[in-house]
Amino acid sequence: MLKAIIRHDKGLHTRVAAMVVQKANELQSRFGAILYIHDHRGNKIPASSLLPLVSLHIRAGDTVMVSSAGGEQEEAAVKALAEFLESDFVLSDAVTLGSVDRMLQDQAVAAEQIFQSLAHGLLVTDEYDQVVVFNPAAARIMKLEASQVIGRPVQDVIPDTRLHVVNRTMTPELSSRQVFGSTVLITNRTPIIVDGEAKGAVAIFEDISSLENTMGELRMVKDLQERLHLILETVEDGICVVDAMGVITYVNPSYLRITGMTRLEVEGKLLSHISPHGGRARALATGQPVLGHISRKANGQTIAANVTPIIVDGEVTGVVSVIKNMFEVEAFMDKLHQVTEQAEYLKQELRRSRKPVKAFDRFIGGSGNVVEALAIAGKAAESLATVLIRGESGTGKELVAEGIHFGSPRAHGPFIRVNCAAIPSALLESELFGHERGAFTGAIRRKQGKFELAHGGTIFLDEIGDMEKSMQVKLLRVLQKREFQRLGGEETLQADVRIIAATNQDLEKMMAAGMFRDDLYYRLNVIPIFLPALRERQADIPLLAEYFLNRIATTLNKPFRGFRQEALEALCHYQWPGNVRELENVVERMLTLSDGPYIELDSLPGYLREIPQSAASGSCMKEDSILPWEDYEKEIIEKALVRYGSFNRAAKVLGLTHKTVAAKARKYGLMKNLVWEKRSE
Repeated sequence: MLKAIIRHDKGLHTRVAAMVVQKANELQSRFGAILYIHDHRGNKIPASSLLPLVSLHIRAGDTVMVSSAGGEQEEAAVKALAEFLESDFVLSDAVTLGSVDRMLQDQAVAAEQIFQSLAHGLLVTDEYDQVVVFNPAAARIMKLEASQVIGRPVQDVIPDTRLHVVNRTMTPELSSRQVFGSTVLITNRTPIIVDGEAKGAVAIFEDISSLENTMGELRMVKDLQERLHLILETVEDGICVVDAMGVITYVNPSYLRITGMTRLEVEGKLLSHISPHGGRARALATGQPVLGHISRKANGQTIAANVTPIIVDGEVTGVVSVIKNMFEVEAFMDKLHQVTEQAEYLKQELRRSRKPVKAFDRFIGGSGNVVEALAIAGKAAESLATVLIRGESGTGKELVAEGIHFGSPRAHGPFIRVNCAAIPSALLESELFGHERGAFTGAIRRKQGKFELAHGGTIFLDEIGDMEKSMQVKLLRVLQKREFQRLGGEETLQADVRIIAATNQDLEKMMAAGMFRDDLYYRLNVIPIFLPALRERQADIPLLAEYFLNRIATTLNKPFRGFRQEALEALCHYQWPGNVRELENVVERMLTLSDGPYIELDSLPGYLREIPQSAASGSCMKEDSILPWEDYEKEIIEKALVRYGSFNRAAKVLGLTHKTVAAKARKYGLMKNLVWEKRSE
């Protein structure tokens, strides 16, 4: 190995390196030895390779070592190359110069081929930041032609480029993310430095758009996986996953809690060892779901399982088992049953307390049995079924009938009223069905009956209990066939009419006495509505009295302010055989005869001022100390049971359901016994 000092003022630049390679090839051919050059950093390269030699960046004054391998005259070859390295590299031989030029040309072509073949984009700028190299990969990635780029300032053709910054600062920027249009690039930018001066910059980049999309999808998959895992970990049902080989790969905490097993006892175990004949093994073998499989675990728990096979591309790749503790299911069902009962009770209470539809606003009252009756009427209004309204005279049966009509789909049609008790029996048929001219003496023209006038609407048959049996038969035909004939006529007319009937009589007793037809009763009694007497809803008396006072005072143009307490108490304890109609008449009489702004006790008729002591002690306006609600409720339930003697009858009076009254009686220890049973006799 010999030492050589480079004396050429530009060191081993490309042309000089080509001369060295040319000389080394000549010496290796002559002496049969392979020559190597070593730089001061210990790098060893073949002396006959141009690019590696140029890459050593050997400058003037640098010391290199020359060595040889093989050949009988290697010392002579090493000495000759060392002497050549220390020369001034002046070649006068034209043949040698041509050979050197051809070598440089070949190397340039080879470098060009390398640049063109690179899969990565390559962009090179000179010291003036103009593009000098733009390979095909760069053109493909950036969707630009080389002719559009080469020779132009890099800032003009590449938005957001930093090659000019790298050229100016001579600082490389590696693995930089860059967005070019819709393409995402990863770029390495390196300055070109010659003799300590910036001569341009090189950018090598590749398109990572698909990679970023893949990474985004992977992130989504990972996020979904985390979500699913969190769901599986938190659900109350036990979940077990088994792979195609029958190995349990996952169980959630609920599964371990229900079965009483540990994770080490389950995960990684074969079904054939744990449960060879269970639902999971069967679903895995058959590929069919196993639903409702019941098994008993070692901890004594009874388990219900649904096992579903996992099928991918037509092949069973595993199963998923979802289990429930049967004791927990039964407890849940009991709880659900309790909640359902509570909901049903609250529904009944809501129905009782809910304000009826607007069509019933004229019916004043808020007591339980009134609200119950109006709730039924509101439901009846939604249908076209026949309604039978029961109640004493003056309880407001016609008001309820109007409310049903105007709250029904037939509200746009006529509402025809017929008082069956006010029309003589001989004229009732003509009044209801009409007559033809000449049908009887005095029938000088055709007359339409009430059913004809009510076409498309509603007919209200008040006091239906006073209708004679002969007319009951004809009315029954209308209900059954929905058709009728005028008196003295032959034409059959269709009865597109809804029938609402009302009575203050006990139709059941009338049927027993043969005064009312059973078949007509059952035709009319599709939806029965019972209106309570005013004495059965004493809490509504102050409301009704105030309502009548305001209405009548406005008519009389008298400035009345209200009732005195004593007067209201007297009104509350009167039995009101004429019901609401009687109350209205009494209020009108008091307003007419009174002069002051208040209705005093003295303003009432004498029979209203005579309040029995027993009634006074139970006044609805009594001002006693306030007791807990349950005390009042117990007293009311007990009084109703004592008076009416059965849950069913007491419930109707109180506006409650039979079930609710029975539950209250059990709650307060009022179950049917000899005490109140004897009272009720």
